[in-house]
Amino acid sequence: MNELSPATDAVRSLPADWYFDPAIYEAERRQIFARTWQFIGPEQEFQRAGDYRAVQVAGYRLFVIRERSGSLKAFHNICPHRAAPLLTEGDGHCDVLRCRYHGWTFATDGRLMATPNFGEAAWFDKKAHSLVPVRVEVWRGLVFAAIDDRAPPLIEFLGDIPALLEPYPIETFGKLDQAEFAMNCNWKTYTDNFVEGYHIPGIHAGLNAAVDMSRFETTHRRGVVIMKAPQKGGSIYGGLWLWIWPNMTLSVYPDGMNTSRIIPTSEERTELRYEFYFADAASGLNEKRRATIETNCQIVREDFGICEEVQQNLKSGIYRDGPLSPRHEDGVKYFQDMVRASLAQ
Repeated sequence: MNELSPATDAVRSLPADWYFDPAIYEAERRQIFARTWQFIGPEQEFQRAGDYRAVQVAGYRLFVIRERSGSLKAFHNICPHRAAPLLTEGDGHCDVLRCRYHGWTFATDGRLMATPNFGEAAWFDKKAHSLVPVRVEVWRGLVFAAIDDRAPPLIEFLGDIPALLEPYPIETFGKLDQAEFAMNCNWKTYTDNFVEGYHIPGIHAGLNAAVDMSRFETTHRRGVVIMKAPQKGGSIYGGLWLWIWPNMTLSVYPDGMNTSRIIPTSEERTELRYEFYFADAASGLNEKRRATIETNCQIVREDFGICEEVQQNLKSGIYRDGPLSPRHEDGVKYFQDMVRASLAQ
């Protein structure tokens, strides 16, 4: 993308119809989500052979499972018989993958093992009907999957994120809780909101009181938007707030971190999956940690109303696009430029 000069070039947001047009959403499915590494969750969720996590993003259903050999495997969550999902979304454990629709069973390495009552057919070859594999890699205790074989290695895809997180012992943090949210807006409507602090004084009274907004800083590097602000006294807001292309967040606070997946489920519906990790996780959840989690969740809830109202106004036919602040909306510009570049490919 060409660099824009704030002094001479107008910097405008994406067109309004990109937030609700089904054709744009379909292009994003295929040109963004099918081509990028997707965060799945912490590796600690896959302790035993047969432990799995099934997820979906933008209509793609995937699962990652710990194979008997000890390695992680990932597959499309689609039975090759009649396209039923093998696993219900979420975490679980199984020794054999069995499709509940017609009972076809698969080994944890994806091989078709049995086709109950299918009947004899000379043309049918079990070896040709294994599960469709997906690439899977682990970075510092975090599991990622990629549908496209042409996606670069994960460490390359992560850009400047490894260097930014090098000072933080993220692989030592243990997951203690999770939370799920859903809102009636496009995934970009929520992401635009996440990658700027401009709205904090108007929407987040508690957060505004806890940080020095006059020194709030939003910058970007390869693959990531970085937000930080000095704390007023001791609060949970130290460290880094990161958004990672295309739909992951990771925020580090004094004694832990949280991650989230921003999950498009349609052109006007988005789900969030948050997970909360702490140092010395063996000590469990105490009152202070529960308060940290609730504070985080309250900030997310406060964004719902404004994001859903913005979504309705984007559809009104009145708004076309808007100017982006050179002081506060560098993250919005960077994210939207990434979207534009992806859809132009």
